[in-house]
Amino acid sequence: MSKLYFYYSAMNAGKSTVLLQSSYNYHERGMRTLLFIPAMDTRAGVGRIKSRIGLQSDALALQADEDIFEHVKGAHAAQPVACVLVDEAQFLTRRQVEQLTDIADTLRIPVLCYGLRTDFQAQLFPGSAALLALADNLIELKTICHCGRKATMNLRIGPDGHAVREGAQVEIGGNDRYVAMCRRHFKEALARAD
Repeated sequence: MSKLYFYYSAMNAGKSTVLLQSSYNYHERGMRTLLFIPAMDTRAGVGRIKSRIGLQSDALALQADEDIFEHVKGAHAAQPVACVLVDEAQFLTRRQVEQLTDIADTLRIPVLCYGLRTDFQAQLFPGSAALLALADNLIELKTICHCGRKATMNLRIGPDGHAVREGAQVEIGGNDRYVAMCRRHFKEALARAD
């Protein structure tokens, strides 16, 4: 039975690196994968997944209203797909996550999603909430806070390097805008922002 997997973590835990390694493992064995990334994430260019350590690959840029099931179904009919991999899965819609369950259940193709669990205000993203509810397997990828404890929070910082408390849920950025922290240091940084 194929499953829907959600690999989640705070920023900078190596999610994209693990995704690209997983895809490579399939290709090395002569199997085809389909890689997706939400179109709103253009940090590496449209339809491009890039890890902080330099690994990168082309991917299909997924619009919020796009039916991922129909796309995979058509691609699979043309040439078998062994695995579907989705980066930045927190930006998916609930409907798209439901479509991913259909890929696993109906097309019997494993689906591996990688993304953040929560935003800079410790709120679930819609895609993450749906994945936490519907995925067959939840796997936490770990990273560390500057204190050495496990980082579970994503602190948004401004140009001055100080914590940002308010703003839109989605603001695409990397190390210039976000810092992974343990809950204690996250709360302390927010308290200093007052």
